Amino acid sequence: MSSTRISRRVNAPRASVYRALLDARSVAAWRVPPGMTSHVHVFEPREGGSIRISLTYDAPTGTGKTTAHTDTYHGRFVKLVPDEQVVEVVEFETAEPALRGEMTITLSLADADGGTEVLAVHDGVPSGVSPADNETGWRLSLARLAALVEAS
Repeated sequence: MSSTRISRRVNAPRASVYRALLDARSVAAWRVPPGMTSHVHVFEPREGGSIRISLTYDAPTGTGKTTAHTDTYHGRFVKLVPDEQVVEVVEFETAEPALRGEMTITLSLADADGGTEVLAVHDGVPSGVSPADNETGWRLSLARLAALVEAS
């Protein structure tokens, strides 16, 4: 198990960023790396609420963790602090032992020079997921988050 820690400055207020973290349509737009499409099956943004999302590769060469071309994960919201923090526990839906296990994702927001500093900490990344790939995926997703909230 490993961890990644990524931060990104966003030119938008914390309240706007927080809303994008808890809105299913926004999550479908930003929390997916380029080259994949997101489908939000279940998204109940409350402590104890369920999450289930599938990410499907656009190109047939992409290799998924759940099916040939799709990564599906499910979990729950553990902690929600308005305009400050979202904590989720998620797990890939897979039979592959190296990709199994609960991961904790903590997204923290802080004021930063008229905008928001977003810190994404991903703990318990399974051994079958490259920490470098996980970090790259989060960097790309946070860039999409920034583009989404900065445009509104």
